[in-house]
Amino acid sequence: MTYEKIIQDIQNRVFYPIYYLHGEEAFFIDHICKMIDNTVLSEGEKDFNQTVLYGKDTDEQAIINVAKRFPMMASHQVVLVKEAQHLRNIDKLIPYIENPQQSTILVICHKYGKIDGRKKIGQLLKKKHVLFEAKKLYDNKVPAWISTYIQSKGYKLNPTVSMLLSEHLGSDLSKITNEVEKLFISVPKGTEITVDHIEENIGISKDFNIFELQRTLGSRQILKANQIINYFASDPKNHPMVMITPILFNYFSNLMTIHTLKDKSQRAVASALSISPFFVNDLMSAARNYSYDKLFRIIHILREYDALGKGVGSTSTKHSDLMKELIFKILHT
Repeated sequence: MTYEKIIQDIQNRVFYPIYYLHGEEAFFIDHICKMIDNTVLSEGEKDFNQTVLYGKDTDEQAIINVAKRFPMMASHQVVLVKEAQHLRNIDKLIPYIENPQQSTILVICHKYGKIDGRKKIGQLLKKKHVLFEAKKLYDNKVPAWISTYIQSKGYKLNPTVSMLLSEHLGSDLSKITNEVEKLFISVPKGTEITVDHIEENIGISKDFNIFELQRTLGSRQILKANQIINYFASDPKNHPMVMITPILFNYFSNLMTIHTLKDKSQRAVASALSISPFFVNDLMSAARNYSYDKLFRIIHILREYDALGKGVGSTSTKHSDLMKELIFKILHT
């Protein structure tokens, strides 16, 4: 069952006796658990009908004992098992999984790992209950996810905003949602989120950010590119080199890919690069500013400085100076 289907069912009050939530993306696990916590029982019903257990402090038999109870003056009881990755022998739950208490909703949260779907317990969960694997999003899928998430909260935005948030905050969905919540506090629903809102509420500069650095390098604005990298160099904690070089590597790799495409229509380029068509024109313009051979040399330079930034090779040069050297070589190679 997909994340979207699970959330839709919870909203429609369609519940299942057992939810086994496992995988690397903690956000999806936490959000499903929170939705069940907030939806199934009223606050008054929770006193007698909701139990929270932690894998480090409980065992499988204790979970079964609680799950077999009947609800008191409510349609269900809810048992939330958090940090289930610390349970020692999850297979001991098999008898309960085969014959669960129908009035109990048992939610097992197993983060940063997963059970073997080929084993009996995995097969039983897939066949009879909800077994959901929370997978990490690929980096190129994060901007679209941000757009969908913000729009689901009643706001509008253009792709530039979601790309800016993705480039600055990375792929940690919990971190992204925490930052975006700052917007929702001060910006009325129905508003179109702009880069000004991002700067005012999240603190990402609309003029000095990695997205702007890419754009100025693509259009070969030497002065502005140097202003941005000097800004980054003055605050290396919030603009670490190990974050900047992979993003630039991906950007110039995309420009190389454009050179290899026979079909350079907007749709074909967007499909080949797995990006929104909104960004294609800027990338096409940037590709015209860099020959394939020049891009090949830039990719080599980026590999070299990525290694230096990670401490490969003996160098006493500060990361701030390495970043300045990198941008100089990109612009003047």
